[in-house]
Amino acid sequence: MSIDLSQFKQSFLEESDEGLDVLESGLLALDSGTADDEVIHAVFRAAHSIKGGAGTFSLTEIASFTHVMETLLDEMRDGRRAISKEAINVLLNSVDVLRELLDAARDDVPPEMSRVNEIQAKLEAVLNAGNNQATEDKQEAETESEQQEPEADGWVIKFHPHEHMLRTGNDTVRMFKELAALGDLENRVNLSGLPEFEHMDPELSYLSWILHLKKNEQQGAIDKAVIEEIFEWVEDDCDLSIEPLTSEPDDTSTSEQNDSPQPAEIPVSETITAADNVIPITGESDAQTVPSKVPAAGVQQPAEAQQKSSTRKKKATETGSIRVGTDKIDTLINMVGELVITQSMLSQMGEDFSMDKIEDLREGLAQLERNTRELQESVMRIRMLPISSSFQRFPRLVHDLGQKMNKKIELKMFGEQTELDKTVMEKIGDPLVHLVRNSLDHGIEDPQTRLAAGKSETGTITLNAYHQGGFIIIEISDDGAGLPRDKLLNKAIEKGLVTEQDNLPDEKIYDLIFHPGFSTVDQISDISGRGVGMDVVRKNIKELGGNVDVRTEEGRGTTFTIRLPLTLAILDGQLVKVGNETYIIPLVSIIESLEIETDNINTIAGTTEVYKMRDKYIPLVRLYEVFDVQPGTHRLQDCLLVVVEGDGGKAGILVDDLLSQQQVVIKSLETNYKRIQGVSGATILGDGTVALILDMSGLLTLAKEIEPVQNYQNQTYANG
Repeated sequence: MSIDLSQFKQSFLEESDEGLDVLESGLLALDSGTADDEVIHAVFRAAHSIKGGAGTFSLTEIASFTHVMETLLDEMRDGRRAISKEAINVLLNSVDVLRELLDAARDDVPPEMSRVNEIQAKLEAVLNAGNNQATEDKQEAETESEQQEPEADGWVIKFHPHEHMLRTGNDTVRMFKELAALGDLENRVNLSGLPEFEHMDPELSYLSWILHLKKNEQQGAIDKAVIEEIFEWVEDDCDLSIEPLTSEPDDTSTSEQNDSPQPAEIPVSETITAADNVIPITGESDAQTVPSKVPAAGVQQPAEAQQKSSTRKKKATETGSIRVGTDKIDTLINMVGELVITQSMLSQMGEDFSMDKIEDLREGLAQLERNTRELQESVMRIRMLPISSSFQRFPRLVHDLGQKMNKKIELKMFGEQTELDKTVMEKIGDPLVHLVRNSLDHGIEDPQTRLAAGKSETGTITLNAYHQGGFIIIEISDDGAGLPRDKLLNKAIEKGLVTEQDNLPDEKIYDLIFHPGFSTVDQISDISGRGVGMDVVRKNIKELGGNVDVRTEEGRGTTFTIRLPLTLAILDGQLVKVGNETYIIPLVSIIESLEIETDNINTIAGTTEVYKMRDKYIPLVRLYEVFDVQPGTHRLQDCLLVVVEGDGGKAGILVDDLLSQQQVVIKSLETNYKRIQGVSGATILGDGTVALILDMSGLLTLAKEIEPVQNYQNQTYANG
């Protein structure tokens, strides 16, 4: 039976991505010199699994490339080769190449082979530059082995698949065709385990085989290792015996079958004859098309298999998946069960409803609301992933850049199991990389400078993540030189951002690095520049509904703190009324709401309104002016003030009325319409109307750009 393996390809690619993470982290551990034997074994197994899977799905470029990696790792694992920095660096580059190959396989496009060939040549150079003595010892061992064991005329292969083997996507026909490509193959099948037709399960394996594989004049001797490689992908799903065949078998007798060693768990019927059950298999193609595994070492690969069609197009859509713990699935199923029970109760009540059941109806609706909220929370937990998937890229980044800049850097990571929404995780990656690269390049000093300052020559970068309320906090800290306060201030004065008369607090001075184009570095490196592009970092984080702050101390180090919502799908919002429009302000942005006291209102430069609140002034934003809608009133004493925080400061939003607070499902305005400044999304309210969700940072920026439409000096605040 042939199984369509394409249905398993996506799972293989996802598992290979995880295998690459194991490879990379293991190689970095080996490079640090602190790894034990289990690490090198885990690294070898990861490469071995990727190679085997790639062969199963006919991904020949991946399989052949990984085979060279596996050979080098095998020598390290067996102690035949020392673990050197050169070898580790080449293997780390090989991991990058494998990622590119897997991405090409995922998108169904031809891979860029120039990079593949370059790194493979380096791998082979490392292999060939191995210890000469070890090579001589190996040759001597092979000579002794050849003297002790005469070359076999072929092999007797006893193969008994376990019942479930076919369900793993493996196909015996495919494996037999590969064996047939090595020599002359005869196949004796044992039918004794075959049940009656009505009891057969097409996904189970009932057969076992004795295979005679003999060398021929064209291909010569057959290496046992090549045979083992063909069966390696099913070695845990079958009973297998491979023994030398030193004489020609008698096809009309079973005496030699019975004389040869045979595992007890492989039943072989003594009544099997060549006439009844010998199935000749040749290397020629037949009507059945099966995927071919990558040829083992020493087997000529067809030229057409070495190339891929250049006409294939990249898929327009990408598929993704997440792994979910069974506990989360069980909770979700339980919630659905509760929801079904409540729905059934309400449905039954509706069939024979009377006014004396109104209280029961209210209780049923309240139960429905609780069930819906619990179901919503369960679904959201499914999307929550540990931040370790974002953190795992940084050990490699620190390793590579540390070597490039000749700096000694230790990376510490905490809170890797802290969870946040998958969407947030995907979008926070680039800002985190930028901040870490800045710490590497301009935060941590070189070893000589650190020693002269009385520090350890090894700098430390720390990543930490933890929950705080409805947010996740991510801290990127270093014990480097810190930000130069005076240099920042002088640069800001030079650029005209501030004046010498401005008495800025330290936090405002350090916040200048987030201004577009602001940098204090004398020479911008090809890696980063603290301040170069930091405005983009803050912008990207704000688009996620978060913010970033900086704390620093000269000579002691710098800490960037990112504050993000746990999810972008649902938020708690305050509904506000402006004229006939309803807007939603995220609760996390609201500091307080209050009635306006007109005596506390002043104007600056005759136009800008500010409100005095606890001896501090905050700017006022008339929402109806920002969005050009007709307000319910222009009289300030009839309005309410919602004090919000955004864009690094506070502001007062003038609204006609406060409505209810509720959780809302966020719909992307950019996806369904276009990007609008000051608006982060939209939602559908219970009455079917659409309400815009306000983005405080964008809203306050937009409000500064709007020309006042009224003469505030002539406006009567008290009487309107």
